[in-house]
Amino acid sequence: MVEAGTNALTVENVDGFYGQVQVLRGLSFELREGEVLCLLGRNGAGKTTALKAIMGLVKPRAGSIRLGDVELTALNAHEVPRAGVAYVPQGRRLFAELTVAENLEIGLMTRAKGRQTREDVLELFPILRERLGQISGTLSGGEQQMLAMARALCIEPKVLLLDEPTEGLMPSMIARIREVVAALRGRGVSTVLVEQRVDAVLAVADRVCFIENGQNRETVPVETVRADPDFVHRYVGVS
Repeated sequence: MVEAGTNALTVENVDGFYGQVQVLRGLSFELREGEVLCLLGRNGAGKTTALKAIMGLVKPRAGSIRLGDVELTALNAHEVPRAGVAYVPQGRRLFAELTVAENLEIGLMTRAKGRQTREDVLELFPILRERLGQISGTLSGGEQQMLAMARALCIEPKVLLLDEPTEGLMPSMIARIREVVAALRGRGVSTVLVEQRVDAVLAVADRVCFIENGQNRETVPVETVRADPDFVHRYVGVS
């Protein structure tokens, strides 16, 4: 269990809109250094919008998002990855016509990282080493998810945002994604994980933040959620 310590990321009283429709309503949570924090909630609760707000893809109309001492809301969206935040969106969004190696190279260029960074990333995803010359659009779903994560990690992020990383994957691939998230925690990377699969979350998270109507209703240690399934039933609607 991660002890209270320095926050890697602080989201404070954030309001987020799509046009005139408000999705985030004073959203606040803290991500601690080396922690895996899961955002859980029903569809439409604001989980993905929270990640987009952190990345500058949805500009908050109020509130603060800080990475250490850096105010992320003051940055343009393309500057946020350079500050040390990596994002793997739902659906992966690879350059499908490019090879695995070329996708990784795009990640490396973001913060001018080199061969050693690529080697470190490939240690986490050894199957990609065998696929470097393959067109990424021809990879399996699980391999594409690994490549999306690997490309994000090529910027050597302080914070990693993962949106539904296990969606549509077979159990063996889900287990591998969990292993990588745990390995990243060992390397000091802090992770915000949005998931619908509660079983995938409880195996890897340190704390769970329950999002409802764009607000943080409760943040509790994962052990509390394991001990009281009513948390999940109340906020996610499954037993």
